[in-house]
Amino acid sequence: MSLFNLFGDSEKKKQPTKSEAPSHWVKCPSCQSLMYYKEIEKQNHVCPKCGFHLRIGVKERLALIADEGSFVEFDANLRPVDPLNFVDKKSYAARVEEGYAKNGTYSSVVSGECTINNVPAQLVVFDFNFMGGSLGSVEGEKIVRAVNRALAKRMGLIIVSASGGARMQESTFSLMQMSKTSAALAKLADAKLPYISLLTDPTMGGVSASFATLGDIIIAEPGALVGFAGQRVIKQTIGSDLPEGFQRAEFLLEKGSIDMIVGRSELKETLSDMLKLLLP
Repeated sequence: MSLFNLFGDSEKKKQPTKSEAPSHWVKCPSCQSLMYYKEIEKQNHVCPKCGFHLRIGVKERLALIADEGSFVEFDANLRPVDPLNFVDKKSYAARVEEGYAKNGTYSSVVSGECTINNVPAQLVVFDFNFMGGSLGSVEGEKIVRAVNRALAKRMGLIIVSASGGARMQESTFSLMQMSKTSAALAKLADAKLPYISLLTDPTMGGVSASFATLGDIIIAEPGALVGFAGQRVIKQTIGSDLPEGFQRAEFLLEKGSIDMIVGRSELKETLSDMLKLLLP
């Protein structure tokens, strides 16, 4: 046997790609600490060193809020259409299929019914991994149907927002969802049923300009980015410097734009307490 065959492989082993390689370590975007992923999972994806709240997906969010095994999804069969035959670098239809392949859903919203510490509620959760959590016709329809279920069953409604705003591929159809969802929430208010809005990082654009800021109680996660336009756009528009962190949850709480900031470890308890307090 040659030395080459003894110490080396005649055929190079294929190295895993970045997406295939296991990632057991997580770097905190805030303090740059390197942490074992199991440690982060046990802390609800909150950095144990500095308290920074990392972004989480729908599954983690449902596990955090809903009682185990209580969540029942509705309207999972709704799929977006392409009324404008929109194409930029790729077609809208292709982007939707890519989102499905990645997330197993055709929408940036998962809606359903659950219990939170044994308190029944309608729950709507945005998934930022699907087209940046953008608001389109399907997302608006799911929210309205969740409102209608809350009205029919005399329940509270919780919407967890994580979105870049309206979906540009649907143009005016997307913008109309702002008024559509706001009108539905007005019915909930008339029925004196509670609507709790939870703002997570990021909640921007048309979402922040409509239902996300219409809650009877508006809660934000620590450090969440919340606003309509980006900081650079605003600065260019008004032509002056802006306060440091003016779009972060802590600044918004100081100015009275939100009601409270709640960390993930206290979130479930806070939501159930608010529902008990506000339900007629």
